Amino acid sequence: MVNLTIDGLNVSVPEGTTVMKAAAQVGIEIPHLCFLEDINEISACKVCVVEMQGKEETKSRTKLLTSCTSLVEEGMIIYTNSPRVRKVRRSNVELILSQHDCHCATCSRSGNCNLQKISNDLGILEVPFKEEVQKVPWDGNFPLIRDSRKCIKCMRCVQVCDKVQDMRVWDVQNTGSRTTVDVAGNKTIENSDCTLCGQCITHCPTGALRERYDIPKVFDALADTGKITVVQVAPAVRTAWGEELSLAPEDFTEGKMVAALKRMGFDYVFDTNFAADLTIMEEGNELLERLGNPGKYAWPMFTSCCPGWVSFVSKRYPKYLRNLSTAKSPQQMFGAMTKTYFAQKKGIDPHNICSISIMPCVSKKREASLSYMRSAGAGQDVDIVLTTRELVRMMRAEHINPKYLKEEAFDSPLGESTGAGVIFGVTGGVMEAALRTAYAVVEGHNCEPDAFKAVRDGNLSDPSGDNCVLGIKEAQGLLEGGKGGDGRTLGRREADFVLGGKTLHTCTVSGLGNAERLMQDIMAGKVHYDFVEVMACPGGCVGGGGQPIHDGCEFAGERGSKLYQLDQRRTLRHSHENPEVLKAYEEFLGKPLSHKAHELLHSKHVNELVFETHNYI
Repeated sequence: MVNLTIDGLNVSVPEGTTVMKAAAQVGIEIPHLCFLEDINEISACKVCVVEMQGKEETKSRTKLLTSCTSLVEEGMIIYTNSPRVRKVRRSNVELILSQHDCHCATCSRSGNCNLQKISNDLGILEVPFKEEVQKVPWDGNFPLIRDSRKCIKCMRCVQVCDKVQDMRVWDVQNTGSRTTVDVAGNKTIENSDCTLCGQCITHCPTGALRERYDIPKVFDALADTGKITVVQVAPAVRTAWGEELSLAPEDFTEGKMVAALKRMGFDYVFDTNFAADLTIMEEGNELLERLGNPGKYAWPMFTSCCPGWVSFVSKRYPKYLRNLSTAKSPQQMFGAMTKTYFAQKKGIDPHNICSISIMPCVSKKREASLSYMRSAGAGQDVDIVLTTRELVRMMRAEHINPKYLKEEAFDSPLGESTGAGVIFGVTGGVMEAALRTAYAVVEGHNCEPDAFKAVRDGNLSDPSGDNCVLGIKEAQGLLEGGKGGDGRTLGRREADFVLGGKTLHTCTVSGLGNAERLMQDIMAGKVHYDFVEVMACPGGCVGGGGQPIHDGCEFAGERGSKLYQLDQRRTLRHSHENPEVLKAYEEFLGKPLSHKAHELLHSKHVNELVFETHNYI
């Protein structure tokens, strides 16, 4: 242990601790912009500067240190907010602001921006340096928007994309005062390896990265009397939408979310969980079909619910596209059913339906625009995709206070769901839900709902709700693909189950960095699986790139535990028990994997870089 003094407080911390972390242990928060523990520790912004008094014979001397990279030493005397520190910190922030677009009122991160907060705390009312704001052209139709004028060159996006997701989309360009961040390899973002996972957005401290703003399209649809607006809400959205509104858990329930959407004027509010159950009916039976005819198919079979993962395979490993399940994602299945089955039941012209989805994901905007996602014959099956953050902005725009809303139920016939559909939003959830139904088909009876919980990530699956907010390294469970406390590879979970007298080898993977290592192991013949689930975002959809942003914190664990709680509370916990799904097969689809089901609910994956021309919507 090392003993030191910080702002007059005696502190004892383990050797190797940084000054910043030591200060945090006694409740002293040192301001910072670029720092992300274990990911970005480069002291680029110099905002975390502190003053160290000399020891013994040099007591009268002081020097400045960056607290995020400086390690504690025995006898250190640290001042985190001395006059010298405040002066230097203020100058450093003013220099950053001189190259930053300070129009905060028109920024998507206004009120949730660390730069804005630190500037206010320092009392900066004007910038004394010459303002030189760099503007780089960007395609405003692309689902991910980069505003170079707001970039503070903190390198977080570069490091998260490199170290966590292993995609290496971003890189540093130029040198000296002209240094900036841009797409690596002199590529455009459209031609890069970007899968739109959105992790760069959720780890950016300013508004330099954001999703494309699609709220005006929704308001136009709501105002159009000739349009029937149908909205679906993904499972992970319900765990997070109240965070930005600082609501108590009892005030951001599923029922209040539905009530808020109806208050906005949506004609029908449905639950994507219905389509998640539908996905399991198709994907679970597809798995059994492949297992029954192993020579006809490529192995392992990959899940296809996550568009970021599908894009990753398309761009990095196109020869493995045939391994992907042909089942569409729940979002796209729902869109197809909305403009066919639902339209028929309600006697609505599908061309008059505006199909909207609210997702925890930026890549869903891309998925909805794919040319082969228009199987209903009435334009794109999903017309507009909003993120969780955009949903919250709409609530604020409509002056809706959920605290005073009475709970309302999802509409029918596409609103019923089971616990299996709920857990789609957490890593391992698709695998677990599929196995619950596959077991029932093979064995002729249901398993215990939690029989396949071995596929769950321990950081995310505690149903007690006692999960603390995880640190980045713990929540991502990714760096270096290391080993966890139980000896397993972090971010990858392997489990074997007996199904129909045969052993099924399964693997669940969270984060594209782990997906890359998985693919390398498969190609090298180091591992052999039958069924593999991959989620592009660490922790699954609960940690998605469209979720609320909490600078320096990861909420995937807390959100994931909420989904498992909802699963346990459901009366029905197996997808094949959903009465509305069964009725849809009886009245419309026939049976899983039928010709009509294939026509509407399945697709052939293509190499996006070669065959797909996007018309982003």
